[in-house]
Amino acid sequence: MTVLLVALEHIPIADWVENAVDWLQDNLTWLFDWIKDSLTWCNDGLVDLLTWPTPLIFAIILGLVAWRIRGWTMAVFTFLGLMLIENLELWDHAMETLSLVLISAAIAVLIGIPSGIFAARSRVFSAVIRPVLDFMQTMPAFVYLIPAVSFFRIGVVPGMVATVVFSMPPAVRLTELGIRQVDAEVVEAGQAFGASPRRILFKIQLPLARPTIMAGVNQVIMLALSMVVIAGMIGADGLGTDVYSAVTRVQIGPGFEAGLAVVILAVILDRFTSAFGSDEQSDRPSLTKRLSLLFSKETSAQADAEAAATAEEPARV
Repeated sequence: MTVLLVALEHIPIADWVENAVDWLQDNLTWLFDWIKDSLTWCNDGLVDLLTWPTPLIFAIILGLVAWRIRGWTMAVFTFLGLMLIENLELWDHAMETLSLVLISAAIAVLIGIPSGIFAARSRVFSAVIRPVLDFMQTMPAFVYLIPAVSFFRIGVVPGMVATVVFSMPPAVRLTELGIRQVDAEVVEAGQAFGASPRRILFKIQLPLARPTIMAGVNQVIMLALSMVVIAGMIGADGLGTDVYSAVTRVQIGPGFEAGLAVVILAVILDRFTSAFGSDEQSDRPSLTKRLSLLFSKETSAQADAEAAATAEEPARV
């Protein structure tokens, strides 16, 4: 009977969470201030970099990149899509959104991929982190904003933090999945030839798992874009602010324009990241490799010519 009464008693989870947040605010304020200043500096610098060239120049550059990795169809879409964003007078807000997404996705990937590698190598760590990832994916994104605003106050930083937490799980899960799916016989062959675990990881497992890992990176970017509007609710600049303002004012037209700009950015980022994970892209030599090969050929040709000239001089004498 006593056990039943204890089971029916209210568990003060809310009090525990509030006490934990209060303790973090009292003892780790210096850390939160450092994180806020660092992320603010990174965001401001990236926004300045993205808005430094004119929209036309930026669209041409990104169109050339799209042509290089996806073909002329994607290049035309990229150029026209970016020009449409400029025509809608949403360029600055689009670049602010792109900066938020890129920084948040980069942090999520930098944390997620090493965690996925460790999870693939340790079943204990995998079993521990799996419920944490489930919690991060299923908890409503609005809940992340409460402690984020408490720690970092209103602005772009709490939006970034919430975005990182929300978008990180696919990077961990798909990295672990990709490494575990590598053929064991290939790994055993590397071990038989005396390859170190580090060399097996970087020369065998990661290259073979690259398509799956890049699929995780793609999902991270898409989830980060889905947080744009929520981040706009807490003061993050960008297209999310335009969408949220249109919703509160019931303005269908401006809301559709801002949403269309988000869709254009999403399609461009999706095609770019998916291209880096495809086998077709991996087989094509990169522009850097082409230039290096060309330079090496020219250098070898010059060396051969100089050697021939040197060999002819004694004969002439």
